[in-house]
Amino acid sequence: MQKLLRYAPAAFSLFASAVFLDSLRYKFSNAVQTQVIFGKLDAWAASFGAAGLFAQTGLFSQYVIGSAELVASGLLLIGLFPRFRRLHALGALVALAVMSGAVSFHLFTPLGVDPNNDGGGLFAAALTIWATSLGLTIFRFRELVALGADLARVFVPDHGAAAGARAPSHASVRMP
Repeated sequence: MQKLLRYAPAAFSLFASAVFLDSLRYKFSNAVQTQVIFGKLDAWAASFGAAGLFAQTGLFSQYVIGSAELVASGLLLIGLFPRFRRLHALGALVALAVMSGAVSFHLFTPLGVDPNNDGGGLFAAALTIWATSLGLTIFRFRELVALGADLARVFVPDHGAAAGARAPSHASVRMP
């Protein structure tokens, strides 16, 4: 069991990164398969007044999703080094977010689980990466909490401690 806990995160990270990085050639080259998928999603979005949401310049375009996958891959791979374990946790969280969207769109839109007639391979990969990313997020939960605390220290000033440290000069004078 100890060996599994030691090597599983690396195996999951390598698998997810390989799938993400492989998919970039389709997303960034505007391949026909990508046009079909994002075209179906954009037509679905247009049916309720959100045309362009999945278009090439849309908020959830193939380029935006591909960039998020690239970031997740980078964080997952860099995070394999012990010094950068917190980035591993962040990469798992980004991958979980991206794959939550992918699985949801496959299941709850006209896209379906086999949009490219590949026997559902794309959906199976998305589901596998979603499950392993969820597992990594849970496994690295302490690192996520520590990363959140670090970010909070940087971006959220502690006014109470700062005020006490910088008391005005007249505060030390006592009035009778």
